[in-house]
Amino acid sequence: MKFQATIDENSHDIELSPKEGTFTAGETEANYTFEFVNGRYILRTGTKTYKIDNVSYEGSAIEFSMNGIWHSVEVKDEQELLLDRLGFKTALAAGEGILNAPMPGKILEIMVTEGDEVEKDQPLAILEAMKMENELKAPISGTIASISAEVGQSLEKNSPILEIETIG
Repeated sequence: MKFQATIDENSHDIELSPKEGTFTAGETEANYTFEFVNGRYILRTGTKTYKIDNVSYEGSAIEFSMNGIWHSVEVKDEQELLLDRLGFKTALAAGEGILNAPMPGKILEIMVTEGDEVEKDQPLAILEAMKMENELKAPISGTIASISAEVGQSLEKNSPILEIETIG
């Protein structure tokens, strides 16, 4: 099974062979085991053990904590990569202009108004969660079509904040 994992704008090609218990990532080829034990995923490769908790996913976006450190990864399989190359979008990707709350929290600031043009990765809102301020960025470039959250509003995870329409 071939995948592409994107972490902080850096893409990595990965090939997994679950039956053989091997993976290839770039020039690296190694053995691995992956199991679910006592409510936690355990990944072992070589002499290293990784404890994976709090796994959540929506489409190709996966969030989890590994050894206590939070990670966000976008993972695409061969079919999704082919659709991307051909210029098609999956049903989920068609909704890529919707900015949702990545975690429960309270909106402290919304930095745009309806009709504003925004660039991908431009800061749009500040969400306070777990006593930390999180800057939420535009998932795509486009025009703000609607804003469904208000300053001071408490949101659940995946609650819509605003929608961006692509230009063109």
